[in-house]
Amino acid sequence: MANTWGYGAMTNHFGDILRHSKAIFMIGANSAVANPIGFKHMLQAKDRNNAKLIVIDPVFTKSAAKADHYLRIRTGTDIAFIYGLLHLIFKNGWQDKSFIKERVYGIEDVMEEAKKWTPAETSDVTGIPEEQIIQIARLMAFTKPATIIWALGITQHSVGTSNTRILPILQLVLGNMGKKGGGCNIIRGHDNVQGSTDMCCLADSLPGYYGLSKSSWKYYSDGWGVDYKWLEKRFAAPKWMNEKGFSLAKWWQGVLQEEKTYSSSPIRALWVQGTGITSMAQTAKVKEALDKLDLLVIAEPFVNEAAVITDKRDDIYILPVCTQFEVEGIVTATNRTAQWRDKVIDPLYESKTDHDVMFEFAKKFGFYEEYTKAMRMEVVDKKLKVVKDTFNFADDACNEIARIVKTIGLGGWTAKRLREHQKQWHLFDPLTLKGRGPMKGQYYGLPWPSWDTKHPGSPILYDVDTPVNEGGMGFRNRFGLEHDGHDLLADDAVTIKGSKIKGGYPEITAANIEEVLKIKLTKEEKELIGANWKFDFSGIIQEKCAEAGVAPYGNAKARAKVWNFPDQVPKHREPIHSPREDLVKKYPTYADQTNNFRVDVKFSSEQNAQNWSKDFPTMLVTMRLVNLSGAGMLERTSKYLSHITPEMFAHINPELAADYDLKDGDDMWLHSPQGTKIKVKAIYSHSVTPDRIALPYNFAGVMQGVDYSANYPEGTKPYTIGESSNTITNYGFDIITQIPEFNAGLCLIKKA
Repeated sequence: MANTWGYGAMTNHFGDILRHSKAIFMIGANSAVANPIGFKHMLQAKDRNNAKLIVIDPVFTKSAAKADHYLRIRTGTDIAFIYGLLHLIFKNGWQDKSFIKERVYGIEDVMEEAKKWTPAETSDVTGIPEEQIIQIARLMAFTKPATIIWALGITQHSVGTSNTRILPILQLVLGNMGKKGGGCNIIRGHDNVQGSTDMCCLADSLPGYYGLSKSSWKYYSDGWGVDYKWLEKRFAAPKWMNEKGFSLAKWWQGVLQEEKTYSSSPIRALWVQGTGITSMAQTAKVKEALDKLDLLVIAEPFVNEAAVITDKRDDIYILPVCTQFEVEGIVTATNRTAQWRDKVIDPLYESKTDHDVMFEFAKKFGFYEEYTKAMRMEVVDKKLKVVKDTFNFADDACNEIARIVKTIGLGGWTAKRLREHQKQWHLFDPLTLKGRGPMKGQYYGLPWPSWDTKHPGSPILYDVDTPVNEGGMGFRNRFGLEHDGHDLLADDAVTIKGSKIKGGYPEITAANIEEVLKIKLTKEEKELIGANWKFDFSGIIQEKCAEAGVAPYGNAKARAKVWNFPDQVPKHREPIHSPREDLVKKYPTYADQTNNFRVDVKFSSEQNAQNWSKDFPTMLVTMRLVNLSGAGMLERTSKYLSHITPEMFAHINPELAADYDLKDGDDMWLHSPQGTKIKVKAIYSHSVTPDRIALPYNFAGVMQGVDYSANYPEGTKPYTIGESSNTITNYGFDIITQIPEFNAGLCLIKKA
């Protein structure tokens, strides 16, 4: 079981936005609270470039307070809104026609879908006035370059995957991709979220976004120095190597489901390390699953509420692992850069580092040698070999990643280079990321792809006006050479600066390298070379590509049409629990899903079970508190941070409060369609309209009115606890990733 929440990486970086962006389109994000340092760059772009800040949010946030244009959108209607913009852009011929022709596939289907989204229809669905839709369409069309900012408010929907597709499509239509000040810049909310995603703490892929195919497993078995058959035997049966695991969002269903299972056995033990289980939706189901487990292990420096909200009394273990200050190594920032961090102090008391805990268990279960072997290996004479008897975890784990993860170009991320960047950070410009002096010719943190140890990193993705060896590239060739008779490679006009190949070209493989690069390999090179650039330990493909000024992953067209997805182009579909019953019939959700991440998922059956808006008339949205960061597991142990927001609450418009005879500060019950409820303080606020409430998701320790304080081990209770908003988060999961529909639900208010 693992997280399945990949939602993109920044194509550019904050310094680039500050220096070049003329319009900043923020949707599904509140960076003033979630990423204040990044938001500072946006405010400076307003001052420096006269950049226009556009904020689209159902709540008038702190980011919206600084916006030039604030658009209050109904949650779950982002796709409809973007189509409303595209309708006007296409109708008036404001699209970048040459960019689309040369670098994009499938826009015709998008144009067809956009025809129905007139300003009137878009306004009716989204709640945004027609005049604002027209104003923002014109602003985006005529303000270049413009960047798009988003975060969890876009991804956390049953149509989250389509949301994250429609926004890049808008940028492709406007020709803003691969440009300074443009791109799609997805803001990560926590330290090293990008790194954990890149390492694929996921249930459906191997590290570095390698799939679960046999070829990927064999590549990793070679990279780890273990026998493939031995690796295969770690599974209950060979077929499970190629099957998705349980997702973080719905692991509980793997414990509770009785009638049908798609796994070798129910989940009986849960190991929690580095994630907040209580930050998941359906907390009542999470508790039910925790109660049923045979074994629960929590490996955290602070008590994870998973150990607190359960009524289970036996076979719960809390292992004290270290904080980041007691270990060294790399983290990956939101802009794809790596940062080396030194250890500040040795582990305190009996605590151990995360990796030492893993090593102890590997020893206990008899596979420590296989688990650590890769850190004793190096590529020597273009062959992967065991070269030493011992290893230094921080350096050798970093070098292992650089050696194996080719897909996003981590070949340049050696411990030596990243240590040098940390020690000489003062030699890098904070806005351009460019180095000077001994660091000249490199970008700080080597933003991936950094193809090899000579590559400077890539601060802006898909920039064809910059040579490959200086950080440029085209769009990746991932989906074959043609579809429905259409060439998927970039047009001949799109030649990457300095490249020996004119126009588009496919990803480089052992089979095509000589033809594509117009070179001849020696007999020895042919014997050593991998099947393709992703599987080539020898580094020969990368070397030859660098000599030709070629990105090994090809130069193709961006794919606006995804023929293997339920919706080939994004389509507006009403949230599972929609406040507009009339629109459910017009824009229904998907059919129910079977066996995705080993569980069944309800869509249409849940949406049509009853008229939800009649019984649960108030929209429910969530928000982040800057003082409590994420789930608040750590921050609520601070007396000072807790004092700022000492108890759980919900923002409610005074007009809505009056309907329920609620005074400012009164307690109220919020009931969900799932039959769960939470008790919170009603705090008057005009940041929300009378049709919705907003509540933070930073609390835990109380469930449906029951205080679980007694379950905290002595001395570990936070200074503040409260109901979790996720106890009443409505049922709903993305069709592809299973990310929960945190941000488009309904509730019923009752005075406590």
